Amino acid sequence: MSFAAMMLVALALDLALGWPPALYARIGHPVTWLGALISALESRWNHPRPARRLWGAALALVVVGVAALVGLVLQLALPAGWIGIVLGGILAWPLVALRSMHDHVAAVLHPLALGDLPAARRAVSMIVGRDPAALDEAGVARAALESLAENSSDGIVAPLFWGAVAGLPGIAAYKAINTLDSMIGHKSARYAEFGWASARVDDLANLVPARLTGVIFALASGRWRAAMGCMWRDAGKHRSPNAGWPEAAMAGALGVRLSGPRRYGLEVAQEPWLNPDASDPDVATLRRGLALYARAMAGVALILGAVVFVSG
Repeated sequence: MSFAAMMLVALALDLALGWPPALYARIGHPVTWLGALISALESRWNHPRPARRLWGAALALVVVGVAALVGLVLQLALPAGWIGIVLGGILAWPLVALRSMHDHVAAVLHPLALGDLPAARRAVSMIVGRDPAALDEAGVARAALESLAENSSDGIVAPLFWGAVAGLPGIAAYKAINTLDSMIGHKSARYAEFGWASARVDDLANLVPARLTGVIFALASGRWRAAMGCMWRDAGKHRSPNAGWPEAAMAGALGVRLSGPRRYGLEVAQEPWLNPDASDPDVATLRRGLALYARAMAGVALILGAVVFVSG
């Protein structure tokens, strides 16, 4: 069975339909199911005690194992041929966030283009963790572009990559890893030890997809030399071992600076700039960023199609 073809079906379904609100209201979403499992285990296992890292590693192992096992059982039940590929693509569909990523960033662009900064701040607060209250137009555009770049890797390229490699178990396991990292992988007092394993596994799972996403952005931009140069020069400055690659490629492709200092509550994180000598982004830059995203995701579809063609 062609796993790449299965992922191509999932990508097409998500582009056409997203995850319909009526379906979400009826059954939720696989990420919410994973989140409920993580929350239930975390509340029971995350207490001050010896070997707290081991308890956190056990939680990660259980959650990823459950997700992969469910994916494997479903995959083994699929019929052979194109029917199985289509059914597998339908099952993988909710684990790809192509349309929702575009819609969330477009929801920032629309009020920003109308000069409604408070509404743009509210929209961007849905996709970033920083405090939006002090963001000016450039800060809102920068935050939206950074989220667009990073989540293109985490929400689209990485799940498709692992799905193309290992089918439903691969994409389900990746989504579990990514959800673990978003919930317990950050360095707060509660999760510094307990979430250590989840954060490290997420770093490993995104090692190839993040760099691949950066290259796709560069090639889709029409400024591939500038984008590749910025990525090679500045990606390693980012606090994340992976997010800096697509973000730096986006910065170079659009000719703006990204990252830099940002506020989280009462704290200001002194992050270095990516493409520091460039100007700040604005509404026009954000519009160009969404256009670049569309071209890059079309490139992802072409790559999957090429894999299907070559393999079969």
